[in-house]
Amino acid sequence: MRFRLLGFLILVFAASSCVSNKKYVLMQKDDVNKEGLPVDSVVRKYFVEAPEYKIQPEDIVSVRFESLTPKDLDFLKQESSGVAANTGVPGGNALLIGELVDPNGEIPFPFIGKVKVSGLSVFEIQDKLQKIAQQYLDSPVVKVRLVNFRFTLLGEAKQEGTVLLANNKVTMLEAIGWAGGLTDLADKRNVKLIRKKDGVTSVQYIDLLDENFINSPNYFIYQGDILIVPALKQRPYQTYFGKNMALLVSTLSLVILVITLARQ
Repeated sequence: MRFRLLGFLILVFAASSCVSNKKYVLMQKDDVNKEGLPVDSVVRKYFVEAPEYKIQPEDIVSVRFESLTPKDLDFLKQESSGVAANTGVPGGNALLIGELVDPNGEIPFPFIGKVKVSGLSVFEIQDKLQKIAQQYLDSPVVKVRLVNFRFTLLGEAKQEGTVLLANNKVTMLEAIGWAGGLTDLADKRNVKLIRKKDGVTSVQYIDLLDENFINSPNYFIYQGDILIVPALKQRPYQTYFGKNMALLVSTLSLVILVITLARQ
């Protein structure tokens, strides 16, 4: 009887520590472990429009001017300054080549002075500087890039930290993939998103298990987003109880054996 009770307790603990596929598989649509799913055919379509990111103060923008103007007369062809930043990649910091947008949303240029860039997209800045350069240079070409587009992933992630992205139109799932993904014990249904936009910091929760997340305004990552991934309730069992399971079973078996022999 006692051995049956021990076995039952072990079974209960083991079951409570298991993580089902419905808590693990991302972007579900009632298709987890479902048989008879259509093969080689489009099941659903989503029409998603990526938001156009607007430059903010303290962003780092790379600006390059190219023209037919002789180098000695091309006053806009300058070497950009470097700003140190954590890339999120093992190995430390990297030097980002670009201009830091000041608190007023401006970046300085020789002779021209400061140009307002905050509130504009990368392409809008490119067009604005193109018009300015045409006043001074011969057949100018302006190339603008945002070089410090970043997000931070904390909690049940395989690699916590801040990651720099080369593209400012990245989905939440792509961003998490860049960071190495989430652990098996991540609670993907209640991921906390901290977002700063237009001077306001908001806190909200997103569900990465639901395929309808594609239609969410949070489907794309935003500059400076912070994702905090909590753990499932199974984490204490697998992290602490699982490691001591053998010791616990051995101890209980010994105690029951001693009690049984003592009563004979």
